[in-house]
Formats: sequence, structure tokens, C-alpha cells
Amino acid sequence: MSIKAVLFDLDDTLLWDDRSVSEAFRSTCRYGAEATGVDEQELEAAVRREARALYETYETFGFTQMIGINPFEALWGKFERGEHPMFRKLQELAPGYRQTAWTKGLAAVGVDNPGLGSQLAEMFPTQRRKLKYVYDETFEVLEELKKSYKLLLLTNGSPDLQQEKLDGMPDLIPYFDAIVISGNFGEGKPSSKLFAHAMEQIGITAEEGVMIGDKLTTDILGANRIGMTSVWINRHEAVRNDDIVPSYEIESLTELPELIRTLNSR
Repeated sequence: MSIKAVLFDLDDTLLWDDRSVSEAFRSTCRYGAEATGVDEQELEAAVRREARALYETYETFGFTQMIGINPFEALWGKFERGEHPMFRKLQELAPGYRQTAWTKGLAAVGVDNPGLGSQLAEMFPTQRRKLKYVYDETFEVLEELKKSYKLLLLTNGSPDLQQEKLDGMPDLIPYFDAIVISGNFGEGKPSSKLFAHAMEQIGITAEEGVMIGDKLTTDILGANRIGMTSVWINRHEAVRNDDIVPSYEIESLTELPELIRTLNSR
């Protein structure tokens, strides 16, 4: 086997997006709890629940599933870029979605206060944009791999939101020979067409690449479908079934360079 390139997912593989979202919820819900006397954690659970349910009612839901935009990204995304007409619909829906999700979340814990719902809906995006985290090992591993392999970032999501995340961590960008965002292409992982497009950007075949990501249903399934070596990063000891089986499983990116060297020695 001759590995020439390493393909990385972005959210919760290189960037610690889950932490950013969780802390933004925590600070926003703390404010709401202090203003109303409700339990902070109950408010967060309610808003998350109401946001998911509302998100699924929009005509954009199928598109967001395909591109890879989750309900909590829509709580702070602007959707100002992207050629697909659904991005314009998302841009139109987003402000009302945010306000309704937070207002319904408050109502679910017994607080009828649309004004506060609007306030929290504006607070959450502000908090989320302040919170930028990268895993401790990210730069160290990218630095090592860059010496021997082409690196490509393959991320699902809307063009402006994913670019905003990258711009918030600008030191990441120079490591990559190419960056592919699903919203610019029109299909998201696990689309084989998206993977083929990504491989074209750096001139490799599936056998010459390794895909690393945290989501079995997108990163791993997509790589498996095209015959590319898949590496599932499982930082939280999640238990998988055998529906989607990665080629390899690691707990930290620090395991990756040695794994790829081993693959290349076979």
C-alpha cells in the first residue's frame, strides 16, 4: 500500500466544535436561568429539543441533511454564501428559526417570554463566535504529516459557516493542499461524488488516500464506499454496531502518523 494523502474531517476531528457549542449553550442558558429562575440544564435540554423538532419541519431539512448542517449550526449560521437556492431559503428562515427555538424552549420550562427568547436567540450566536477550540494534538500531527503527505480538508456544511470556523483558526489553513466544503459542491459526505471531487483536487486514487473523521455515517461510510482506508477517531469510547465498520479506530490523532507509516510498510 502506498498512502500519498490524508483526508481530514473538520468538526470534532481537528476543531473541537462540540465544546464550542456546549459552552455557548451553557452561557446563554445561564443568562436565561438567572433571568427567570428556571434550571439552567433543563432550559438547555428544552431548547435543544425544540430546535431539533422545529428544524425538521422546514422544507430545507432534506437539503441540510444531505449537505451536513445540523440544527445547532443553524442557531448561529448566516447562510449568506452557497449557490444552491436552498441556502437563500435558509438565510431567510434562520432569524425566525432562532427566535422560535429559544422562545419554545423557554415555554417548555414554563416561561412565556418571547422578548427574552429573542434576546437569547441573539446571544447564542455571539457566544458561539467567541468560542474557538482546537484539539491539543491537532497542529502537532498536521505538522508531522505535512512533511510526507498531501493533506486535504473534507468538511460537510454551509460554505460561509465552515469558512468562518476556519477563519477563526487561521493557522490551520496553510497545512492543507486543498479544502473542500460540501456546500460548495452540492452534496455532502458520504457522497461518492464528493469524495471523487476531493481526490481530483490533489490527484490521488482511493487506494492512495486515508480518511480520518469522527462520524461513522459520513466520514467512514463515504470512504468505505469508494474503497479508501477509513480511520474512525473515537475520543469518547463510543460503542458502534457492525453496520459501518472503519478500517481502523484510534482514540487520538497522535496515533495517526505511526498508523500510516505501518500501512505504507506493507
